[in-house]
Amino acid sequence: MRLVAPEAAALAAALDAADARSVECAMADFGSRARGKRVSRGDFCAAGGCALPTVTLGMGITGGSPAEVFGSLLPQAYADMQLVPDLQTLRPRPGRPGEATVLCEPAGQWLSPRHGRLVDAAEFSPRAALRRVLRAYGAAGLTVVAAPELELYLLQRSEAGLTAATPWPGAPVRESACEPYSLERSTHFEAYFDALYAGAGSLGISLSGHLHEAAYSQFEVNFEPGEPLAQADAVFRFKRLARELAARHGFLASFAAKPFLDQPGTGMHWHFSLQRQADAWPPVFADPQGRSTPALSHFLAGLQAGGAAAMAFFAPHDMSYERIRLSDSSPTHADWGEDDRHAAFRIPASGPAARRVENRLPGGDANPYLVVAATLALGLDGLQAGVPASAGKTPAMALPRSLPQALDALADSCSLRRWLGAPLLDLFQALKRHEHAERQALADPRADWDLKHLTELA
Repeated sequence: MRLVAPEAAALAAALDAADARSVECAMADFGSRARGKRVSRGDFCAAGGCALPTVTLGMGITGGSPAEVFGSLLPQAYADMQLVPDLQTLRPRPGRPGEATVLCEPAGQWLSPRHGRLVDAAEFSPRAALRRVLRAYGAAGLTVVAAPELELYLLQRSEAGLTAATPWPGAPVRESACEPYSLERSTHFEAYFDALYAGAGSLGISLSGHLHEAAYSQFEVNFEPGEPLAQADAVFRFKRLARELAARHGFLASFAAKPFLDQPGTGMHWHFSLQRQADAWPPVFADPQGRSTPALSHFLAGLQAGGAAAMAFFAPHDMSYERIRLSDSSPTHADWGEDDRHAAFRIPASGPAARRVENRLPGGDANPYLVVAATLALGLDGLQAGVPASAGKTPAMALPRSLPQALDALADSCSLRRWLGAPLLDLFQALKRHEHAERQALADPRADWDLKHLTELA
């Protein structure tokens, strides 16, 4: 399902409302990095967005590309595609008067010999994939509410490697031992978080708070509940904003899954609840007496059935599996539990209106669009199948312990191929196997690939 390109008059009106003389067209790649370009107001309105080379779709997190996808999945000649703006996402760019930023999805067609047909650039878009899944929920008469929790490290590079950040260059204070939930340590970074909240407000991101997490120099940021696409947009934009502002304050904001082997990993947890469109009460996951419904168990069963394959999205890098193998409340099986933070899928203690499923598998390095799309697709499979969830941990629920294992499981997933599309899955797997091979060719993969690239790019 491709975005409809807005008319020039609608584009001009949106820029007028943002008081923008130029606009940044941003597209989320598989690594959830923003790729695109900044264009003038006139060019944006005339072109209905902007053009970008199709080679951009085939670039991994380090800029490398697997040669085999060109001429097979993507055009051999690096032809242009169109970035179509979603005007609902157009916002003033934080700290940049006269500039706007808008989220876009790719469009344009070419022949894919691998699939024997014309493919559209939108078929390779994580954001478009999530919209397709949400359309299926709408067709089933269901509305989803999502709330993410995102962890990050504030770091500095030194000759000794990565260390806890100081609040500003030359600051006399530095965290030398972990201070979980420390308000005092949090106040040292108030200038950064003030800028972060202000920037989030400009981008329409509703944050509900933050806290010092269970590793030194690690924080968690909580988001208000909302519509899933808007929430995935918020996480995508927030990660970029956090990195940009940290650099201006003299340190790094990192979403790498396991920057320190002896410290907890970085998570991206998502809470999902369901309502019926025709009647908001009772919610799908609880009855009027407050008891969990069979639908909740069915949703969980779908997640259990597809959890191994979805791990390629939840843990998209080799470093991601160090977070799983060196576990600190990071799940290793597709199990579930009532208010159990060691389970992959937790049912938090709540009243019936807030009954929800928390997916605790994704790391902070994951693409939020693919995480939400895969979770909701598998959950809808479970609702449609009507099979109850399994209790406990069985061998069948063991999760992959490496990226190649997860990619093999994804390749075998008929469900995710049906929901997200063969072009997206084939390109994602090719890129991730290319990154894995690039990393494995190094003498010290963790130091020379993970810490070199993922600290700033995850």
